[in-house]
Amino acid sequence: MNASNEGELRRQIGLKHATALVVGTIIGASIFVQPSEITGQMPSIAGVLLVWLVSGILTLFGALACAELASTFTRTGGVYVYLTETYSPAVGFLWGWAMFWSMHSGIIAVLSVIVARYLGYLIPLDDAESNAVAVSLILALSAINVIGVKEGSRIQALFTLGKVVAIVFIILAGFLLGSRLPEHFAAGTGTAGPVSARNFFEALMAGLFAFGGWHMVTYTSEESIDPRSNIPKALVAGVLVVTACYVALNAVYLYILPLSTVASSTRVAADAANALLGFGGGAFMAVLVVFSTVGALSGIILAGPRVYYSMARDGLLFDWAGRVHRRFRTPHNAIFLQAVWSSILVLTGSYRVLFMRVVYTEWLFFGLMAWGLLILRRRKIEPGYRMWGYPWTPMVFVASSFAVAASQIIAEPAESAFGLTLVLAGLPVYYLWSRRAKRR
Repeated sequence: MNASNEGELRRQIGLKHATALVVGTIIGASIFVQPSEITGQMPSIAGVLLVWLVSGILTLFGALACAELASTFTRTGGVYVYLTETYSPAVGFLWGWAMFWSMHSGIIAVLSVIVARYLGYLIPLDDAESNAVAVSLILALSAINVIGVKEGSRIQALFTLGKVVAIVFIILAGFLLGSRLPEHFAAGTGTAGPVSARNFFEALMAGLFAFGGWHMVTYTSEESIDPRSNIPKALVAGVLVVTACYVALNAVYLYILPLSTVASSTRVAADAANALLGFGGGAFMAVLVVFSTVGALSGIILAGPRVYYSMARDGLLFDWAGRVHRRFRTPHNAIFLQAVWSSILVLTGSYRVLFMRVVYTEWLFFGLMAWGLLILRRRKIEPGYRMWGYPWTPMVFVASSFAVAASQIIAEPAESAFGLTLVLAGLPVYYLWSRRAKRR
């Protein structure tokens, strides 16, 4: 261990809290705001629901691969550790590099800004005040996670329970109160037309992005109770719960609203609430989006610093980033580092460029991660959990992951080139850090 730790991480995350972390991290704002990306590509009710179901199944395949890897390598760091062990430390470093500068810090900045903007719907805020609210939220949730992983996971579990209860309420109210409406599962106007393979594929890509964050529970292995057993269970159970919620919510939207309305709506939860209850859907949606997004943000802030902590222990980051707080037993310096950079992204607005240009590269790493499982099986390494459907399930997930990245590269080659350049810029940094570590 290269970093001079002041203590060890404390195992306090049980199965319930780990499952809540999976569910709460995936379900953010998108399912309440903009399913139009999928309905715009699929001009049929059955097609829309099929896309959500297939997206959930493919995410489950990825979760199963991640579950086997988590049962094999129980060191904190998740995907960083799996890429390091199956390929090389350089590949693992590139994951952590992209996470810090863009993918992870960027999504923290994006979600905090979403919360501030929807709070602005309830309480008028100018741009400076909105940024102040976003930064304050990042700092507050980071402080809670410094105090203890148990406290952070409790907050996460509370918000997850709240949003799942809200989703169940929407589903029940939608089918019960929506029965008074004259039409159900109606196509509306302007939605007729054939569905091509390209339409289905683009809709599927949007669906997979809506399931993002499912892997983050693996970052907390050394703080999880019996990680070989509980993390695989949490991954599978969490993805199944989210898939059921997503399919049921979209069924409610389509039960209440014409398909053409869902396809054009940017605030579908509000439109559905207006159809059921009359005016007031905007305020309802604002509260719901704020609550759900804060819950997702809490889990993401909890998870990320564990990767930087693990990198520091491997000598690939500043030693102080790998220290554990004497009292709270959390990677407090790594949490602080993440909070500072995410806040800078909010205040400068640069998260828009970094996050949108680099986020698709996450799927390249996911594909490599699942392919790494095939490599490990050939090495005869015995896992604590064996995924269902091997080798077809990881191979399907590998293909879908690379397809997501390829579709982005084809659609926006200039943006993609920028993203790949930013990620690969980490290679010379890695070689400098690794030489420094060897000298020490």
